[in-house]
Amino acid sequence: MTKKGVIRCLLSVVLMCYLAFALFVANDMAAREMCAGIDIKVLQEEGLRKFVSGGEVRRLLDEWGLGDVKCPVATIDLQEIEDRLNSIVNIEHATAERLANRKVRVSVTPMIPVARVFDINGSYYINRSGKRLTANHRFRLDVPVITGHFDSINNAVSLIPLVERLANNPDWNAIVAQISIDPKNHDVILVPMIRGHVVNLGDTSDIDNKLERVMLMYHKVLPLKGWNYYDTISVKWGGQVVATRRQKKIAEPLIRFDQEGDETEIEDVNSMLVSTETDTAAVKR
Repeated sequence: MTKKGVIRCLLSVVLMCYLAFALFVANDMAAREMCAGIDIKVLQEEGLRKFVSGGEVRRLLDEWGLGDVKCPVATIDLQEIEDRLNSIVNIEHATAERLANRKVRVSVTPMIPVARVFDINGSYYINRSGKRLTANHRFRLDVPVITGHFDSINNAVSLIPLVERLANNPDWNAIVAQISIDPKNHDVILVPMIRGHVVNLGDTSDIDNKLERVMLMYHKVLPLKGWNYYDTISVKWGGQVVATRRQKKIAEPLIRFDQEGDETEIEDVNSMLVSTETDTAAVKR
């Protein structure tokens, strides 16, 4: 090795040692720096109801002993902050990070409900992942309604794709008042705004084709027969629409009082699934 090569190797070693020492000193200094404060940012679009505020987040951090800033910024447990906040039902997602200005930023996304569920356990909102928020006077949203008896096997979360499919279609969003689960067969039932009949989807498979068949029924058959002529329109079987003639008077909606004391109309779906005389409509798809 030449003399220049030896010198370059020595300089490289010295430089690496210097960088390692500088990094160690910088980390040590950073670890000793006192926290300059906690910034709380609530991430939410304008116009949406806030399920959590920055003040509530700060209060929670203080209650948990995680809001103390009179300590080195490196000693603040960011993971615990995130875990604690993410366990709160009002919060969809929370993150915590250290900033270059010696502050800690806590970013919180409030829960975004996509449906309200009524079952034997009461009334609650759910988000896309199934996280629950108990309904009370502070949280009243105009979101789709799901009714039924739900458990770990037959749960309301499985209906969220259908809820979003209906909500994203202007026609169906205006037609459907609620989604219900038949307690006997676990069929998915749509209850329209127009009282008098229900739509039996069976399950949520091939949903676009099923909704198209129902819409054809609405356009071609019901205007001629009358909107109260049938009490059930079923598209659970492939390629056809089976309509059940009405044998009873239109059932009165059930008035259910939820935890806020609000009156909520819940269609009596069971009484509308009892007729035996059926027509196989001429709508084939």
